[in-house]
Amino acid sequence: MIPPALDTSPKQTFPLRTVLLGILALLTAIGLYALLRPKPTPMEVVKGHFMQDITDLDSAVSQLQRAITLPQSSPNIQAAFRRARLAYKRVEFLSAYYSPETTKALNGPNIPEVDDDLRVNAPEGFQVLEELLFPAFDIATKAEAVQHAAVLRSNVNRLRKISESNVATDSHIFDAMRLEVFRIVTLGITGFDSPVAFYSLPEAVSALESLQQQLATYPLADHDSELAQRIDQTFSEAQTDLRSARNFDAFDRLSFIKHRANVLSGLLLDAQKTLAIPAFAESRLLRPSARTLTDTDAFDPNYFVNVSEQRSTPERVVLGKMLFFDPVLSGNSGRTCATCHQPERAFTDGESKSLAIGFKGRRTFRNAPTLLNAALQATQFADSRVVFLEDQASDVIQNTDEMHGSLPEAVKALQQNATYRALFDKSYKEGVTEHSLKNAVASYIRSLVSLDSRVDQHLRGQDVALTAEEKQGFNVFMGKGKCATCHFFPLFNGTVPPAFQETESEVLGTPATREEKQVDSDVGKFILTKREPHRYAFKTPTIRHVARTAPYMHNGVYQTLDDVVEFYNKGGGNGLGFNLDNQTLPFDQLNLTVPEKKALVAFMKAL
Repeated sequence: MIPPALDTSPKQTFPLRTVLLGILALLTAIGLYALLRPKPTPMEVVKGHFMQDITDLDSAVSQLQRAITLPQSSPNIQAAFRRARLAYKRVEFLSAYYSPETTKALNGPNIPEVDDDLRVNAPEGFQVLEELLFPAFDIATKAEAVQHAAVLRSNVNRLRKISESNVATDSHIFDAMRLEVFRIVTLGITGFDSPVAFYSLPEAVSALESLQQQLATYPLADHDSELAQRIDQTFSEAQTDLRSARNFDAFDRLSFIKHRANVLSGLLLDAQKTLAIPAFAESRLLRPSARTLTDTDAFDPNYFVNVSEQRSTPERVVLGKMLFFDPVLSGNSGRTCATCHQPERAFTDGESKSLAIGFKGRRTFRNAPTLLNAALQATQFADSRVVFLEDQASDVIQNTDEMHGSLPEAVKALQQNATYRALFDKSYKEGVTEHSLKNAVASYIRSLVSLDSRVDQHLRGQDVALTAEEKQGFNVFMGKGKCATCHFFPLFNGTVPPAFQETESEVLGTPATREEKQVDSDVGKFILTKREPHRYAFKTPTIRHVARTAPYMHNGVYQTLDDVVEFYNKGGGNGLGFNLDNQTLPFDQLNLTVPEKKALVAFMKAL
């Protein structure tokens, strides 16, 4: 075997000086590139954080998948679920803002949804998994849990793909941050999206930590160091309050909203102005300019109109009020809108069901609801059968049991009245028409906004005292009692925060009589949709001014607030043994103590 030839050719070498000069040139080039490369904007940094947080969420959900599939012990699976939830809360503020449908798939309620095309969509996401994993994981549900975990991870990847192409602006980011503070207050600390695990307070901490990190990318301290310090301090104090709570039930939500959340949302608006970032001026129910949810003018009663030309004016309100109290709308039968909606009774009539017109002893189909704050809901009537107040007015006027009137006849009568004719001509270029008549009545109802109770004044920092019992009642309402998971703060109706775009209906299982032997025969929204999730479903009404709107429920079955509280405390219809498969009200007993029940009633009366 011939050995390989040795390479005896001379080696090329470089002097040390040449090598050092080359390295120096390379470092200089790198330095110049770093110097000349555009510095990422705060908006770009936020987007980078957001995409990384989605990656972390995907990793956490993957670990949850693995824990369920193996399966690990129940405590380990639950710990993996909690970690995934904390990761989700870091992305929630931008996810909900830019991708609301995907966010609903990730974290919507565990309730079938009937969409606008009347398709029934099964629930999916974290809240479905939560009910499978808590209070303990049943191995018999493993296959179902594995499937839902896979769907959850698929939706995380869907969020990633959508978010990659989303173009953010500074205005959007600040808007989203403030809406997340409102979301924490209305849906987070109330337990709305952690109804079984009660992990709401740590999740709120995670959401606030994310907001604080995103805000830190903006050079606020360069513009106003004192404001930057106040915001950081408020973030820290809010997180400390949440961490130091003994448990979910014991958390002082009233103090947190007043001293932390309201302060923080206002300071974020100040920061946006200081940084000269434009605020939105678009029309929303919750005005973009609102510093807090409890500002006196936070909500726009003219938002839910069909076209902008239908917005109220002072002249239209005056005209509508005259019509509201005039029997001309009922063909001069003697009945007015105020027959069933009496101002001294908070625009109700004190009857379980109103007396029908023209029939001695005959009653209308349902209890007359208050008209106060009716403008602050996305649908009207207990079964949500119309959207706009104009359509509600038309329905009532022409209903044979209620007004038994005629719009054409009413228009004819008004056109012959000189006073009305002048007022209509002043308010509407078309004068007296069916359209203008309906809009005038609706304009008056839109003026009946009342959001200035002692509770509101207290939360605004005004020198208005609440009793210890009323404060306790607020905290029971917003926590242990689960009331605020349907009657959302601060409107205390079913209009869902923080977007306030839709108003929910719930299946409570209301009994037919006070003996509570069977569910009421009125099937509610099912009459319209013929979809099983809507059987016995009724719109969630406001509980503002509730002390003056007895009797209660859609059929007026309960005469006192104590009766209502006891019904909920038992777990609604299923707690009474009605066995409704589609009841949306949690049917486990609340186990409220006697003092807690009394406090709850005291708080509602303070509204």
